[in-house]
Amino acid sequence: MPENDSGKKPKILVTEDDFENQKFLEMFLKRNFDVYICDSAESFYDNIKNVKFDLVLMDISLKGNKNGLELTEELKNMPGYENIPVVCLSAHAFKKDRENAFNAGVDVFLTKPVENKILLNTLLDLLKKK
Repeated sequence: MPENDSGKKPKILVTEDDFENQKFLEMFLKRNFDVYICDSAESFYDNIKNVKFDLVLMDISLKGNKNGLELTEELKNMPGYENIPVVCLSAHAFKKDRENAFNAGVDVFLTKPVENKILLNTLLDLLKKK
């Protein structure tokens, strides 16, 4: 299990609007991470304001008036947050979606469905590079 500088599990913010996906990701990731879940820009900013995250797992489609790419771009422009790795996990699989995601500042783009092992290894590899 990876640990951050304080010897605790790294904190991951899962930004996902689908309840079933939220529950699966929470169960799947909790062995390796302290998992926080949000589904909209409002809950995203509530979490970011209160917790220092090591990673963000970001869906493109969210509840409310902002999508995951807008949140990623805003996050990467916030002082102190610009180096937090963002993994985009989305059902949007077109080339343009991928380009838009990288232009917004995501570090890795994965499409749903993704193999569990690939998702976990991607997150752990980003932590090692951080």
